[in-house]
Amino acid sequence: MKKLWKSLLLASAAVLSACGGGGGSGGEAALQYRITLTTAKSQLPLNLEYLRASQGAFAPYTTTLYVDARVGSNPIPGGPDIFQCALVQGLDSGSLYYLDGDSEHEDDNGNAAAFRSVVLDANSGGASFHFHSSDQAGTARIVCSVTDPRDRKLYSASVDIVVGAATGKVASVVGIANSPFVLLSRDASARLPYRNNISVQAFVMDDANQPIPAPSAPNLQVSIRPMGPAAVGARLLQANQSGSVLQVRTIGGVGLFSLSSGPTSGPIVLEYVTDRFDNDITNGIQDPVTSLQSIQVNDQVAAAPLALPALGDQNVTIGLPFATAFAVQGGVAPYTWSAVALPGGLSISNDGIVSGAPQGPAGVYSGVITVVDAVGTKVFGNVKFTVASSGGAVVPNPLTINGCVSNGSATCSLPAANVGEAYLYSMSVSGGNSTDPVVWTYAPNPLPAGLRGGSTGNSGVISGTPTVSCNARFLVTATRGTVTVTQQVSVQIGANTAACAS
Repeated sequence: MKKLWKSLLLASAAVLSACGGGGGSGGEAALQYRITLTTAKSQLPLNLEYLRASQGAFAPYTTTLYVDARVGSNPIPGGPDIFQCALVQGLDSGSLYYLDGDSEHEDDNGNAAAFRSVVLDANSGGASFHFHSSDQAGTARIVCSVTDPRDRKLYSASVDIVVGAATGKVASVVGIANSPFVLLSRDASARLPYRNNISVQAFVMDDANQPIPAPSAPNLQVSIRPMGPAAVGARLLQANQSGSVLQVRTIGGVGLFSLSSGPTSGPIVLEYVTDRFDNDITNGIQDPVTSLQSIQVNDQVAAAPLALPALGDQNVTIGLPFATAFAVQGGVAPYTWSAVALPGGLSISNDGIVSGAPQGPAGVYSGVITVVDAVGTKVFGNVKFTVASSGGAVVPNPLTINGCVSNGSATCSLPAANVGEAYLYSMSVSGGNSTDPVVWTYAPNPLPAGLRGGSTGNSGVISGTPTVSCNARFLVTATRGTVTVTQQVSVQIGANTAACAS
């Protein structure tokens, strides 16, 4: 009889357990599960250094999340695989981590592995895990759920974690040449996979290194700078635009276009200009953010040894903007450039453009240029820089129009134009107080050969349809507050290099 009574007690306990009484008292058996999810930090900085997930005071990119489930005031029963937690929004902004030392939650190198979802055991009705931010600003939403074994109902809770913040103000623009990586001259005899057209991406990023939101008007001006023979006959292409200047609207911070080479090999220098003021370059450029990119045009691929042609002597002036592009022959593209012993204020980019504003003192400097091609071949070249004094007082934060290059001539050459084809180029000015508007004037006015300069508001746009093949020269003056700069400018229209008639 005692054995029978004991068996009935055990059976009753099993029935209560199956109904989900768990850690609650008998009076709480009908209460629903309640689940909560909290985070130690609801906002994390952008992880631009790509540091690994970790814990503690020196882990600014990681936060701990706590999930807890109860029946009434008591924890649910413990056990394996009780909580399912997933990242349902903002996957580009971060990932989930266990950080529990379990080798199953680590990669082959013993580092904590990233997950989109995790499954957690319940200990006293709760569990913890981690979220680690990435380099994309956004809001991550994490949802955790638990199933009540009494009625198989699912209960869930969520929490949002804000990662970084985008400023929406242009801070940088960088161009990257893509497939097929090697650009041949138009008349080269080689065939696919190399050709005379190359696709280019220009990345426009804000202060937090986040893509600029898609604007309603073009916000990126790309132009071919007339710096060497390879620029002749080359053109930029995008949709219905074709010529030496494009105005592009970025999507997700990326502007896409292509570059077609002309008949001559050498470097083609692309100039990128965006406007930090209003992210719109169609109404003039008030606060320019610029960069240069050099794309090498080859007559043949890996058919000649890597070589640097003689580097011509360079004349520069203290305090005045300077840029020049060096060419390379032979080898296998792409190339990596470096330099030592340049005058103070000058530096070389990874694609062979030496630029900057020389600081002095005046004198002669001997620099060394180094080029390494894709297979590791290295060549050196010597270049002489003669740095001259500016010959006058230095204006505090002086204005510079269009980043015009001092190349021994007082004239700044803009991208070329063709007779009968629409021309559009937005001038830019650097220096002065960027909060002051820029007022543009032109002489002569109207400009020669069918061109015209914007004359209202802050417009620095040169436009029109040229009517005569000639070299149009005119003066452009930019005034910002109490500071003024005047620059002689030229636009080559067609093939006739004679000056346009006044």
